[in-house]
Amino acid sequence: MSSTTLRFLVEQSAVGPGGDVHGGTVMKWIDDAGHACATAWSRGRCRTVYVSSIRFQRTLKLGDMVEVRARLAFTGETNMNIGVEVRGGDVTDGRMEKIAECLVVMIALDTEGRPMLVNSWTPETPGEMALASSARAQFESTRPAPLE
Repeated sequence: MSSTTLRFLVEQSAVGPGGDVHGGTVMKWIDDAGHACATAWSRGRCRTVYVSSIRFQRTLKLGDMVEVRARLAFTGETNMNIGVEVRGGDVTDGRMEKIAECLVVMIALDTEGRPMLVNSWTPETPGEMALASSARAQFESTRPAPLE
């Protein structure tokens, strides 16, 4: 499976004193969705190794509907690069707005906790190709320069 979507309503435990969902809670949801997507693709244990900058574009409130969509962007030998988008809004009107987005990199692990090979994934649709291109550029920009 190359994508996973988690949907749920914001519960009281996710809301802070100001009435908004904690940013750390949204980050946990991102990690959960990325992990579910990676685990489904690799069919085994996975570990988060990188999360790109997360830009919060609006807040979520108690009772809002939340949708966290994780999609494979590209695969390496042992890693899966996953684009994650969080959307949310008032459940009564059905309008969902972008809350946050980022790139998550997960490593597949064997039974002894060592990185293991994953099946390669090839984008097929224009949307998948655009996500792959964007994610690859972002991933490459975070890699250290080779030593000379």
